[in-house]
Amino acid sequence: MKLVVGEPAPDFSTQAVCPNGGGTVPVSLSELRGKRVILVFYPKDNTPGCTMQACAIRDQWNTLKDKAVIYGVSGDDEASHKKFITKRKLPYPLLVDTNHQISDAYGAWVQKSLFGKKYMGIERSTFVIGVDGTLEHAFERVSPMKHIGLLLDALK
Repeated sequence: MKLVVGEPAPDFSTQAVCPNGGGTVPVSLSELRGKRVILVFYPKDNTPGCTMQACAIRDQWNTLKDKAVIYGVSGDDEASHKKFITKRKLPYPLLVDTNHQISDAYGAWVQKSLFGKKYMGIERSTFVIGVDGTLEHAFERVSPMKHIGLLLDALK
């Protein structure tokens, strides 16, 4: 399913692993109404491309933090997210999506191929959701190197 800019973003509920030893808190999109929300879907914690992407957001945090609530989303569990946040000093929470319900609802859970072998995984994608809950921007199959530029341009 491909999401359409201008239409309502799919609601979700899950646990967010917070930075700075903040533990986990429940989060749902419907409770964030009135705030701009960015969901950054990435394949796996602590892999080269995902680390590059996450650290670029970290490095631009002072520019981004007042423009939206930002969440990283992957299929990794709470323990993996805690390690990733700590190791890379990430200033934003990571959502737990081990059952892939959020990534599936946003069309980021896709069939991939590596060396001819097909498997399911998260496609690097970012969605900007407006204060009214509608999708403002959708960046699919994003390059880790170009991601932060696209995001900064979208938030101008």
